[in-house]
Amino acid sequence: MNNGLDTLDRRALVRALLTTIDPEPDREGLVDTPKRVDKAYKELFAGYDQHPDDILKTTFEEGSCDEMVVLRDIVGYSTCEHHVLPFSYVAHVGYVPAGKVVGISKLARLVELFGRRLQIQEKLTTQIADTLVDKIKPKGVMVVIEGQHLCMLARGVKQHRSVMVTSAVRGLFKEDEKARREFLSLIGKGGA
Repeated sequence: MNNGLDTLDRRALVRALLTTIDPEPDREGLVDTPKRVDKAYKELFAGYDQHPDDILKTTFEEGSCDEMVVLRDIVGYSTCEHHVLPFSYVAHVGYVPAGKVVGISKLARLVELFGRRLQIQEKLTTQIADTLVDKIKPKGVMVVIEGQHLCMLARGVKQHRSVMVTSAVRGLFKEDEKARREFLSLIGKGGA
């Protein structure tokens, strides 16, 4: 989160915002809020301090296969760049290797890296797929993300049960309907 502001500047900005909301920004419950918000933002936006190359630099030829590799139910949180409100998601990532595989935890780490940035779900989905295509050059990639957005649950239309679903389909998955159905079946969304 290196944006040119130091910790004191960020805390002063949070305090200034609080004064527009609550007439008593120095009361007990708010006096340390700027410090807490700064600490929370460092964690929530840690994705800016990471690069996908660092996560996907180690690949393995041994163990590579021609079959689908899927990691499903990757649970995470991100922050909507339009309202700076959180959204929760469940991501499912699959690929068909072309001579090399990555450690399965790397898929979850990649999802988290992009989720820890100001984001929209559509971009999150495509960033994951495009990065896998670029870095490990698989035969195909498919990513499905299901998200619930606080900007829609707590304000605006207040749709408390709505779930947004986005997908990114690359390579073999785009060309082969059977592969798409198999992926959807493996993540429990029908298909095969």
